[in-house]
This record gives sequence, structure tokens and C-alpha cells, in this order.
Amino acid sequence: MIAYVTVGADDIACAKRFYSALLPALGYKLEEGPAGLSYTLAAKPGQPAVLPDFYVKPAFDGHPASAGNGSMVAFEARNQKQVRNLHAAALAAGGSDEGQPGFRASYGPGFYVGYLRDPQGNKIALFSSNPNEPGRDG
Repeated sequence: MIAYVTVGADDIACAKRFYSALLPALGYKLEEGPAGLSYTLAAKPGQPAVLPDFYVKPAFDGHPASAGNGSMVAFEARNQKQVRNLHAAALAAGGSDEGQPGFRASYGPGFYVGYLRDPQGNKIALFSSNPNEPGRDG
């Protein structure tokens, strides 16, 4: 299951105009923050979040956004070990490393993630936020 999709944008205001013209009609709610735009599907009270989320942000590497730069598909793993195993398997199958599995200070304490690119250059994230595993601070 795809958990979230991120696309890059240099002009967030322009991107907001564009995506807000269509995504609310598809059930997405907009939340703005200093890092960009977050569109999420509404969940019924007492129900888990509905995926995938859709994010519009400046490219994380600081370079201008382009097709593929800032774009990323994330796949949710069962646990941290599976993130590590899948990251290694993807590298062995021709991928390139974009960030070894681990915790990132800019994300929540339970978000464990590894990044890579497929042979074509598309960015992929493998993550786990399993609440039964230790987080960044413990």
C-alpha cells in the first residue's frame, strides 16, 4: 500500500492554487506549514487515517524542483528490520542509496526511514512507524 506521495514545487503559492482546485473535490483536506502543503483524506471519527497522503514541498536537497526531484513514493514496512532488509535488497537489485535506514531529526520520534533511488532515478522511501518498536529517543 502506498502511504504518501511527495512532489516538489519551487512556488508553493502557485502549487496551492493548482492542487486546491482539484484535491478538495477528491476528499483531501489542506494543512499548510512552513515546509509546504499537506493534503490528507478525512477519516471517519474513531477510524484510522485514510491513505495515501499527498505532499507538495520544496525539493529536500535545496535544488530547484523538477520532475523526479522532490517526487517520492513511500512504502510502509512492518517494522524497522524490514526497512533495513528491503533497503539492502533494493540496493542489490540496482538501486542507489539516498539515505541509510534510521531515524531523522525532522520527523517524529517513531518514524524510521531509508531512502534510495530506483535505476531510473525515482526516489523511494521505505519506512516504519511501528509503535511497538523503540523510537529515536529510546
